[in-house]
Amino acid sequence: MKKVFTDIIQFKGNHYDFGYMQGELLRDSPILPNRNKQWASKRKHHFMIDEQEAIDILTKFIPSILNEIRGLADALNWKMEDALREFGGYYKEYDRSGCSILSNSEFLIRNYDSHPGGYEGRYLIYQPTDTGYATIGPSMQITGRIDGMNEKGLAMGYNFINRLGSEDGFVCNMIGRIILETCATVEEAIAVLKEIPHRTSFTYAILDSRGETFVVEASPRSVVARKSTISTNHFEILTEENRYRMDDSIRRQQTIEGKKQNDFDVYQAFRLLNDTDQDVFSNKYGAFSGTLHTAAYIPKERKAWFAIGGDRMPVIFDFNRHLKGEKTTYKRVKGQIDYHTPFVNMEML
Repeated sequence: MKKVFTDIIQFKGNHYDFGYMQGELLRDSPILPNRNKQWASKRKHHFMIDEQEAIDILTKFIPSILNEIRGLADALNWKMEDALREFGGYYKEYDRSGCSILSNSEFLIRNYDSHPGGYEGRYLIYQPTDTGYATIGPSMQITGRIDGMNEKGLAMGYNFINRLGSEDGFVCNMIGRIILETCATVEEAIAVLKEIPHRTSFTYAILDSRGETFVVEASPRSVVARKSTISTNHFEILTEENRYRMDDSIRRQQTIEGKKQNDFDVYQAFRLLNDTDQDVFSNKYGAFSGTLHTAAYIPKERKAWFAIGGDRMPVIFDFNRHLKGEKTTYKRVKGQIDYHTPFVNMEML
């Protein structure tokens, strides 16, 4: 078993200052050197950007992120083009992953399944003072979000479907950030998902404070929304976009469907996904599908639960208290995984 941790980062201020603060933290972190090693072979083919096109598309959907990226670039003493390539979330491609999501009118719970060597180990509580909603959730690619909730009570998580047939567009984590910072309801989130260009195929599970829950199937060619409370790694409407092998995705969906109860409370649902004996949690880290974290969001209460690894009690964040200016006392969330590779924020790999 490998002991791992996620750092808690809380900030209130404008996007440029938020970016600059993160850049200062990254200067002394192993995250960027580790990622540079991991992605060196992919940059030529998968990290190609047109700087002006990236700026134009970000300006259309989330212009504040450009200021955050400028802050990152200034703190790291990088050119803006390099910062856009690393943090802009447009064009870039990621390794495959698993993931399971269960929701109802009260909560959204998800297992994020991937390889620990690509996990940043950063959990952000950000309250912008210039534009956009305050958000809470774990990061990917520094500026993106793996899952999360905003101050309006909109919660989001996504599931990888397929990278074949990829086109120019945003990757999943930046789409998650756009949804959380700009949308208050599932209707607004669905509208954004139908307008935004998608790099690859993902489902986006969304829940708002009214209890409305949807799963949106999104590919570079089509986007459809359906009422659902379970999402794994296959489409049910856009089936032509699915991978050839969907056995494990269907198995996890059927397992959740068979074990969930209509009167499940959030703790029972959390245990279903996080307990290692429930057949949803995964230890397949070497196959990029091991469970790294379990996150729960309770929109009506504005509370977020978070745990690293399996069989864990969650750390509970009261988002309302943070919105009122209270600083979190948590510095890290600790856990352990049954694999030898640490998270990239921990040490040089």
